[in-house]
Amino acid sequence: MNLNKMLKAVYSKMLAAVMLTGVVNAQGLYVGVAEVDISPKLPIALAGQGHLRVATEAETPLQVSIIAIESRNGKTTAETAFFAACDLVDIPPAYQAGVRKAVKDLLPSIDTAKVILTATHTHTAPVMDTLFSKYAIPPEITQPSAFEKFFIERVSAGIVKAWNNRVECTASWGLTHAVVGYNRRSAYLDGTALMYGGTYFPGFAGIEGYEDHDVNTLFFWNKKQELIATGVSVACPAQKTENGTAVNADYWHEVRLALKKKFGDRLCVVGWIAAAGDQSPHVMYRHKADVRMHTLSGRKPMVEIARRISNAVIEAHDIVKKDQHQQIPLVHKYENLQLPVRIITHKEYLDAKKTRDEVAAKIAADNKLAEKLNGDQYFNDKIVKRYENQQQGKLMTLPTEIHVVRLGDIVICTNPFELYTEYGIRIQGRSKALQTFVVQLAGEQGYLATEKAVKGGGYSATVFSSIVGAEGGQMLVDRTVDLIEEIMKKEK
Repeated sequence: MNLNKMLKAVYSKMLAAVMLTGVVNAQGLYVGVAEVDISPKLPIALAGQGHLRVATEAETPLQVSIIAIESRNGKTTAETAFFAACDLVDIPPAYQAGVRKAVKDLLPSIDTAKVILTATHTHTAPVMDTLFSKYAIPPEITQPSAFEKFFIERVSAGIVKAWNNRVECTASWGLTHAVVGYNRRSAYLDGTALMYGGTYFPGFAGIEGYEDHDVNTLFFWNKKQELIATGVSVACPAQKTENGTAVNADYWHEVRLALKKKFGDRLCVVGWIAAAGDQSPHVMYRHKADVRMHTLSGRKPMVEIARRISNAVIEAHDIVKKDQHQQIPLVHKYENLQLPVRIITHKEYLDAKKTRDEVAAKIAADNKLAEKLNGDQYFNDKIVKRYENQQQGKLMTLPTEIHVVRLGDIVICTNPFELYTEYGIRIQGRSKALQTFVVQLAGEQGYLATEKAVKGGGYSATVFSSIVGAEGGQMLVDRTVDLIEEIMKKEK
């Protein structure tokens, strides 16, 4: 045997050894799914627009889509991750804690800290906590406390169902693209910026930030090669119906219908919102041309959004179904970061105090204004109290739960903010994973704007709408990237 043949033989043995080692260290993958209807009892107050809206009808059901993922060493559970995507505006702490406690009571052996609830950020779902009941929700309609109890019971039962139904699966992941979200902040020549600011005048300088048109997809097949679940990440909140007065799951309902039509009713579609604090499904300019195309096509805007997303998912599926994996590492890490609370200036304090007091005077003079103005009074009062606490050295950090889940070559990382898209790009750009899903609104912490946006001002970038500032945003990015690096080293 000549030297080249000997080297090839040695290399082949080494490669076989490496591949064998990978199989020995890898783990079996088991997945269970469940879909839970959380459509509320009507009438119900709707969250998200800063004033009272009462829905007396439902245009679509509301749903929680659940995936329970387990890896095993033999018959022993090695690692878990639970994802519950909710047709809600956000996830209040009481909801997350309530679901985790209820699941723990039903499944004592489960680490329920690994149960992750995320919201699609639809503005046509119920008011969930006392934050919005500052509007004095009429007693004759379903109250937030009743919906909270109903939600916790339904979702915890759904998580248990998903866990009990898990079967051996293969997984794959893909990346395609669809134009769904647009940056919604107009920038002006004077250095200011506005969410949904006008563009049709000489002072318009452009759109402030980035856009992300990636569609990250995760697929799970059972042994019969039936697609049982898909996780779909899109950088756009579900806000096409945000000004509506009827219960509506927004575009995710149409996406679910389209994908079930293609792959069957068994399919569970988990809709994730990628970093999209400064994104929306509304075009900022060229609006007339957009309307014309919808009219000529005969497709409603919501259906058009679903068409784009579902086509991107189907395209990814058709490409990656030949690249399925069963023996892959599952690693799940979570932390509670202490992020610095954004400093409120004395001027911001004075402005908030003035507005709060003016609104209070208007409501006192005419109580009918409470429906529209209680929200302004409440949020400005929050700024005043934050400043007062700041002056006393209190509440200088915000506990922030983050998760990083590795599945094979990809990672899914979550945060509780309406995270500006640029932060998501920073995480993805630095990530050592093959593919990185950045999922926001795994909680309820408000907007997290960039330094550029803070300088421009406007809603979503002021202290009125954010607790953590750009410094905390970079800390979130850095720690998430550190965890990704740690988790990608583990083969478990």
